[in-house]
Amino acid sequence: MSQTNEYRFQVNLGGMIDILANHLYSSPRVFIREVLQNATDAITARKELGETAAESKGFEGKVTVELSGSGEQQVLMIQDNGIGLSEEDIHRFLSIIGQSSKKGADLLASETSFIGRFGIGLLSCFMVSDEIVVLTRSVKEGISMEWRGKPDGMYTIRRLETELPVGTQIYLRCKPGSEFYYEPAQVEESLFYYGALLPYPVMLSVDGETRRVNLPSTHWMQDPEQLRSRRGEVLDLGYRLMGERFGDFIPLRTASGRTGGIAFILPRSINLNSKRLHRVYLKHMLVSDKAENVLPEWAFFIKSLIWTDELQPTASREYFYENEQLDGVRSELGTCIRQELLRMAEYEPDRLQHWIRLHELSMKALAVEDDEFLRIMHRWFSFESTFGRRELSELIREAGGRPLHYTSTVDEYRQITHVAAAQSMLVINGGYIYDTEILEKLHWIDPALQAERLSPEDVSLSFTGLTQEEREQYYSVLRVMDAALQPMRCRTELKRFEPASLPVLYTISQDALTLRSMENTVEETTALFSNVLDSLKAGVQQNAGYSTLYFNLNNPVVARIFEATDTQMITAATEMMYVNALMMGHYPMNRSELGLMNRSVLHFINWGLGNGQNM
Repeated sequence: MSQTNEYRFQVNLGGMIDILANHLYSSPRVFIREVLQNATDAITARKELGETAAESKGFEGKVTVELSGSGEQQVLMIQDNGIGLSEEDIHRFLSIIGQSSKKGADLLASETSFIGRFGIGLLSCFMVSDEIVVLTRSVKEGISMEWRGKPDGMYTIRRLETELPVGTQIYLRCKPGSEFYYEPAQVEESLFYYGALLPYPVMLSVDGETRRVNLPSTHWMQDPEQLRSRRGEVLDLGYRLMGERFGDFIPLRTASGRTGGIAFILPRSINLNSKRLHRVYLKHMLVSDKAENVLPEWAFFIKSLIWTDELQPTASREYFYENEQLDGVRSELGTCIRQELLRMAEYEPDRLQHWIRLHELSMKALAVEDDEFLRIMHRWFSFESTFGRRELSELIREAGGRPLHYTSTVDEYRQITHVAAAQSMLVINGGYIYDTEILEKLHWIDPALQAERLSPEDVSLSFTGLTQEEREQYYSVLRVMDAALQPMRCRTELKRFEPASLPVLYTISQDALTLRSMENTVEETTALFSNVLDSLKAGVQQNAGYSTLYFNLNNPVVARIFEATDTQMITAATEMMYVNALMMGHYPMNRSELGLMNRSVLHFINWGLGNGQNM
């Protein structure tokens, strides 16, 4: 029978510290956060003793940070007047790395009241100190204890003769190379950065001068109505914590009240793809100022200050786990923003219009997701149109009960905008992100609002045809033109339309456009994929039909082309007009069309140099 031996893992404490410094934490300065978290937990635990401990009556929490010495002799002392540690607590929390406090009535084990833990959190101090000294006295036992730990895993514990005040003192001597983290300005900045919202004084003492580092009591931050009545203080808070001057904000709060905050509306327009960075506090302690996932994606016009006691932080305590809890909170905070915008629409339309003009893209993104929001907000959204950039309510009035015509791409709009404008046709450019989706949803929110897609082919229906005499007169020229464009699967037509400055208009059906895209792709892809596309192209080609190049007889240059008798000249002019129409419509040209353009240009150069004539 084989024998099984049991062994214990050997923990390389130095390796763990290296992992903390180089992989888990974003910066060594997080040791300030860790000691503040331990102090916060201790103060919270003592408060929760309540009236059961005589020493806790009338208790007010406080943290004092003191700097002494200089250079490598600098010492940082962090003192709290919290619950303190008994000898048993020291063994459990400071002497067994990774030890979790057991569940039960022990106040230090509560998952809902505390931020961090001793143990791994305290290890972060080894990133800036070669020794950690903890002096502590428990409110429950009253015995003063000392714990000394070193990064090689050695530690000592002893009882002290002197009677310390209830609470804990942590002493850190500057490690060579860590002088920067002991500079008074850096310590003060880190204390404010992590602990600005802690609900008790955080005091810093340097050279005999002591001052409060964190903000005075901000209990009003938990109440949305108080936020509204303290507008100046709220905007000042946003500047102090986030370094930006905001002009407006939206209070945030979940139904449970366990997560809340302030959604500051950015005073400038930002790119849709810019990062959405928010500042999040867990039980008053900063977790991250670069959190990206606490608000919906459409809320990119918001920079928020969030506080919570319900979200689960990652191991580094710098981000939150993406789970159902976070999904729910994110949805509720998004609802707060949406409802506030709806409230503005009803009671403060001027205020709302200001923010829509600045952050219209984000508002449209929300409207696409939310029909109720679209129903109330659509009239303020602006669109590019042949009548200029107008709010939708104005465009609806201009349409006079007729359907709103729109193009689904920017290129289609660019093709027809001059023609439509010259004929007083109202056409909306629906090619920008969200615009077509909004226009297509209008009839769902109001059956009286209809929007119809318009293509260049539809615009051509309003062109003026030729007389019988003109058709006969220009028939032979059109045949030459058709022959020139036959290889491009394009036919020509002669019409009259405005503006006269536009010589030609190119139109193409969706099937023909798909075929054109496939042909361009075949030229640029590998042989294997090219074969696949060729087989797909064969099916599309049967239904694709021809594109059409409309010549405008009102245009003087076009009129002179149709008076020409030189077949080569007519062919070159037709090819040049064709590639010019493609460029105006922003259609990518294939190799044949690029060759066509080069050939026609050279023809005109040679013709001009040889004859000295102008068309």
